[in-house]
Amino acid sequence: MGNHASAAPMKVPFFTTGTKVVFAIMLAGLASYAYRLIAGIGAVTNLDDQFPWGIWIAIDVASGVALSAGGFTTAALADIFHKEKYHVIVRPALLTAMLGYTFVVIGLLADLGRYYNVWHPMLPSMWQGNSVLFEVGMCVMIYLTVLYIEFLPIVAERFKNRVNLPGPLSALNTFVNSWLILCEKYLGRFISLFIIAGVVLSCLHQSSLGTLMVIAPTKMHPLWYTPISPLMFLLSAIAVGFPMVIFESILASRSFKLIPETPVLSSIARYTPILLGVYLAIKIGDLTLREAWPLVFEGLTQSIMFLIELLIGVVAPIVLLSMSKVRHSVAGLFSSASMVIFGVLLNRINVFLVAYKPLYPTKTYFPSIFEILVTVGLVCALVLVYRFVVLNFPVITGHEDTSARQPSVSAPVVIKAGKVN
Repeated sequence: MGNHASAAPMKVPFFTTGTKVVFAIMLAGLASYAYRLIAGIGAVTNLDDQFPWGIWIAIDVASGVALSAGGFTTAALADIFHKEKYHVIVRPALLTAMLGYTFVVIGLLADLGRYYNVWHPMLPSMWQGNSVLFEVGMCVMIYLTVLYIEFLPIVAERFKNRVNLPGPLSALNTFVNSWLILCEKYLGRFISLFIIAGVVLSCLHQSSLGTLMVIAPTKMHPLWYTPISPLMFLLSAIAVGFPMVIFESILASRSFKLIPETPVLSSIARYTPILLGVYLAIKIGDLTLREAWPLVFEGLTQSIMFLIELLIGVVAPIVLLSMSKVRHSVAGLFSSASMVIFGVLLNRINVFLVAYKPLYPTKTYFPSIFEILVTVGLVCALVLVYRFVVLNFPVITGHEDTSARQPSVSAPVVIKAGKVN
């Protein structure tokens, strides 16, 4: 993570027309979140004994964890496999993962009946080694700590020799500055250990999330119930890592008026058809061994959702990203990456909501307005925090896109700035 000499805070206003709208939605979501903490989960959700989980688990937690996989996949590629040219996208991927997991925890608190007991797994006397959720909780807690440690060198780079605490806290200026210098000087020597730890922890809890529904064979639709669900969750998380980096990088370039890192993104996109191909091959083999193919063409809601997930989220991106012309197009990269993200998001919704059916259902589940507001509000809050961080810390490496102001000289600048060594 050492080659980030040109990364710098973005020089744009925090509030624009778009961010003001996002801010207003976030406030509505935070108000609903506060109402849930005060009034209780039963007062604000449509959850009950038949449907004990809803969109907060399917989207906020399961999808949030999967879509944060870009952090460990990109770090592994750049720092473990030493693909140096990808360092330019490591910091944004790390930030996306760090914020993604942070908001997963915040979303999980809303879904816990007794959220104030969330610290219990930290006490060995309260450990439950037979629980999958215990393993997920411990891995997420440790991995989130690792992500913040990996972000420390960026904080040190930003504030080293610039510490100026206000009022009485100014007495700590020398101490804090010395600590930042030590972090920058010595943490980099051991950062590879934290990156390896992050990869291992990610593989553990990504697969464990797929284990959750294995205990409910009689309540899951056969299209999604499979003994290899942990493997499918892990493979899909790895496959969506690079598309999530591409999606975030192109959006950031557009928001901050930067030239997209098209050569780097095109290069990293080459891996996605391979990763999705492995996932698809195992999925086809699993359906064949379980003799579940007739269910795919039943025409029921479950079979239609399964086909949408598979065709749009897996097959179409494999075909598109196998084309060189699509990989070297910003629009092609963005569309293909969006399809993969949509596919993984729909997969988690299908597994936790569409495929699940209580043994003796008396009603169907649909999220309440408060559940929807909390989920949308958390997404908006994540976007705003991301914007705040990149405006104040050296995260993004980019060159200003002057094509709109100087159309006659735009072409040579794009080619030169986008070259990958």
